[in-house]
Amino acid sequence: MEAFLNFFETMPVWMKAGWIVFLLAFFWILEGNYSLVRFQYKKWKHARINIFLLVLVMVINTVFGVITTWLFVWLGESQFGLLYLINAPVWVELLLSILVLDLVAQYTVHYLLHKVPFMWRLHIVHHSDKHVDVTTGTRHHPFDFIIRETFALLALVIMGMPIAYYFLYRILTILFTYFSHANIALPGWLDKGLCLLFVTPNMHKFHHHYQMPWTDSNYGSIFSFWDRLFGTFVYDDTSKIKYGIDVADHRDDENIAVQLRIPFDRSVGKMQR
Repeated sequence: MEAFLNFFETMPVWMKAGWIVFLLAFFWILEGNYSLVRFQYKKWKHARINIFLLVLVMVINTVFGVITTWLFVWLGESQFGLLYLINAPVWVELLLSILVLDLVAQYTVHYLLHKVPFMWRLHIVHHSDKHVDVTTGTRHHPFDFIIRETFALLALVIMGMPIAYYFLYRILTILFTYFSHANIALPGWLDKGLCLLFVTPNMHKFHHHYQMPWTDSNYGSIFSFWDRLFGTFVYDDTSKIKYGIDVADHRDDENIAVQLRIPFDRSVGKMQR
């Protein structure tokens, strides 16, 4: 276990970037052969804005990387956090850390991005994509990403976890983000079986439906049981899904300048809640 965790602690930046590129390419290829929806679109043109937003958040992530490193040093010196209060095997600490990260840094912040008005305006950019595919997983307004990363740091402080736990979790979230957004058709029995525990492509697609109440459902990233536990789980017929968001359907979803302005554009209406 120590060697396994040490791998993630010492994982070079190029390998982390390679993991992103590999997963994007892998699911991109699968989409071409096992599509859930047969989009009539120019895939590279559609991907351009989403990849551009990915580059922006990766730049921001370097700043958070400095903050995160400082936090880990401080946590180690002060021994602050829940993990310092319990005496548990490494695998138990790791599991608890992943669960808390997934609850705080994914489900909770995602829920708030839908419920808090100013946060929702930022998150509209993610939902404005009318052709949800693997690249949609990279589509976040920079300020949306900053809020998400802040909640991730909060989870770190709560747990006082080693850096290896955090890096392993980040690798897992990248996998599940691209997996759940990918335009792939899993066999029904497989998707329903997997979503008893994990977030699956079909499950997450209901979250990208253009209207309530489905838009405000299925907030999870890795584990589906948060949605089941808090009553936000939805599963239905995927043929009923229409991508996009009703309050921004009049905006160009493939224009980077338009998308970056959406949070400050008062012509974009508010969702009735």
